Amino acid sequence: MFLVTGATGGLGRRVVRLLREQEQPVRAFVQLTSRYGELEHRGAQIFIGDLGSERDIQKACEGVRYVISAHGSNASSRGGAEALDYRANRELITAAQAAGAEHLTFISVLGADRGYEDAPVFKAKWAIEQELRASGLGFTIFRPSGFASNLISLAEQFRQTGIYLLVGDPQSRSSIISTDDLARMTAAAATTSAALNKTLAAGGPEALQRREIPQIFGRLFNREPLVINPPLAAIDGLRTLLGFVNPTAQTSLGTLRTLLANEFFCKPTEIEQLESIFGFPLETLETFLRRYVSI
Repeated sequence: MFLVTGATGGLGRRVVRLLREQEQPVRAFVQLTSRYGELEHRGAQIFIGDLGSERDIQKACEGVRYVISAHGSNASSRGGAEALDYRANRELITAAQAAGAEHLTFISVLGADRGYEDAPVFKAKWAIEQELRASGLGFTIFRPSGFASNLISLAEQFRQTGIYLLVGDPQSRSSIISTDDLARMTAAAATTSAALNKTLAAGGPEALQRREIPQIFGRLFNREPLVINPPLAAIDGLRTLLGFVNPTAQTSLGTLRTLLANEFFCKPTEIEQLESIFGFPLETLETFLRRYVSI
């Protein structure tokens, strides 16, 4: 039995689909308010719970052999990175150990080990990486540099307006990974011996400069992009204002600023390692988007 947390998210939903296509038994950890009908229709066992509840996590892990942590926090998450990216994963490791699980696949973030003190998600992911390595569980840690699926809504907005907002340095690089490729690797990691106890940088085959993304959108929709490029100082100003009214949101913006202020790309040798371990070529961002956007 596989347990997948974050099962209705962009990555988790894809992982559940793949496992069910392989006729693997899957328990999908979902929230009551989420849309899980498709997963249930595919034959996944639905576990409705709260990742903030230690008891729910313990119950979800009962009888589980493999655990896949595909959940994560965002700006609207209750409790933020501390609750979801750290505490929930810490409890997941403990519950997996108690249940006798063999392997836990963890979705971290590229750069988790760089010591970004102002980025709560990075700090939480790094702490969990270390706890997982020390846990005695078999593990695979993926460090993605950004999900291609997160750009689908931006592409659709661009289709309507032709405008692309690019905050910060247009030349900074990122190896955005196809969410479909990451799902394939995540679903396979627990049963792939070459991935056992590995920490793997996970990116697409291209180290794209950020200015190349609106160019890709322009090719998709056959229109010239209008790029608006405010400086990173705009985020700093917003964070200062939020500090007076919403300190939690101000803290969350630290992760966004870190993402905008730094490069997150994979080396060619890291891409070659992924393709060698999992046995398929990784697709480009443009190839991924062409399958999902309305052209």
